[in-house]
Amino acid sequence: MKTNRLILGIETSCDETAVAIVKNGTEIITNVVASQIESHKRFGGVVPEIASRHHVEQITLILEEAFQDAQVTWDEIDAIAVTEGPGLVGALLVGVNAAKALAFAKQKPLVGVHHIAGHIYANRLEKEFQFPLLALIVSGGHTELVLMKEHGSYELIGETRDDAAGEAYDKVARMLHLPYPGGPHIDRLAAIGKETIEFPRAWLENDSYDFSFSGLKSAVINKIHNAKQRGETLKNEDIAASFQASVVEVLTAKTVKAAKEYNVKQVIVAGGVAANKGLRKELNFAFSKTEIPLLIPDFKLCTDNAAMIAAAGTIAYDQGRRSGLDLNANASLLLK
Repeated sequence: MKTNRLILGIETSCDETAVAIVKNGTEIITNVVASQIESHKRFGGVVPEIASRHHVEQITLILEEAFQDAQVTWDEIDAIAVTEGPGLVGALLVGVNAAKALAFAKQKPLVGVHHIAGHIYANRLEKEFQFPLLALIVSGGHTELVLMKEHGSYELIGETRDDAAGEAYDKVARMLHLPYPGGPHIDRLAAIGKETIEFPRAWLENDSYDFSFSGLKSAVINKIHNAKQRGETLKNEDIAASFQASVVEVLTAKTVKAAKEYNVKQVIVAGGVAANKGLRKELNFAFSKTEIPLLIPDFKLCTDNAAMIAAAGTIAYDQGRRSGLDLNANASLLLK
């Protein structure tokens, strides 16, 4: 195996156009991200067609910026890693086709990467993994507990049965007339609010590590509607604090329980909701009472970026996995 591998990562699964170059799967040489938040804000969420169009406009520019920033040449790049799914199919296709074109033109190996694997491996850009480990993935489309016994091995032990945590955050934020993306605004309000409303916790069966946030979302919406009908005034910050307390308690309790049951050596947190300060605080407090190390990446590595794709792609590349030029976007790709 080559001692120093430089992997180019490309990420276009949703509304960030990102390109990164990572050394040996652990060292970021450059990580360039072009966000589309301002374009989607007025719609209250991501519009797939607009996202795809922006990716087409940005991908070449971001590639050029990454190489200029890294001061490396194509001869030094060992492989190209690209998000093949899951995500918005039109957005994914931009990155996949760009990666295939580059792989063909530059004669470089191509490696398709699962988006959630990327979020998991964002943690390895800060600290080496200790196996077995447990990963809590919390994002707009995913809430999962994944057991990893070795690199590139993913055993799903719990997942959402309906709304993902991030999806619930966004829907509650819209009810409170907060700007897109709503998650950070809920988190900010929760920090100054009081938990004055008792919202439900969906624990499900005693032995289940699955999650469910649809009932909680409905309870928040009903509480707001009922208060309006009665002419009552609820403080947004108290709604936010009460809602977040419910989400965070369930996420934390199930993660701690699973970590102990599976006797893991490390717990990592991944996905956009990992940037939530309330969740980070509660997880850090809960695991400080155990002997299990907890790793939550820096805020900039929680949201979508290409360094995480290059990091996961490095493992796949080292394990001999390659994708052909027939690689296609897969909006519902399973993690395996």
